[in-house]
Amino acid sequence: MSKKQKKITDQKLVRAINKNVRSSTRKLSPILKSIVGKKADEAIRDLSFSEKRISKDIKKTISSAVANAENNYQYDIDKLVVAEAFCGKQIIMKRFRARAKGRAAPIIKPYSNITIILTEKSKELKQDGSKS
Repeated sequence: MSKKQKKITDQKLVRAINKNVRSSTRKLSPILKSIVGKKADEAIRDLSFSEKRISKDIKKTISSAVANAENNYQYDIDKLVVAEAFCGKQIIMKRFRARAKGRAAPIIKPYSNITIILTEKSKELKQDGSKS
């Protein structure tokens, strides 16, 4: 495990998965990396002002995870933090475009899965022993 990743234990993780999102993982990954570690409301706010088309679907997935946390685990919405956010490959629609001299050029339309994992932020101890 790398230094950047924190091991989350003793807490229930709240998960929301959005399947068959019409975007490639290459376009999703930078947006998802930017929201990891932020509070849920800050992440939703940042995605609201993002110019990327796919940020609307990511915002909807975070909102679903917040609703899951509130209804299933009775977590406080203000303390929710995005613990993990990642995407995976799904199906790829393959189409073709007619070109000159009877040739064809491929058109690839990738789909992805978005997974958002939230956790409730608790008062963590820093390495020197003081509370944050």
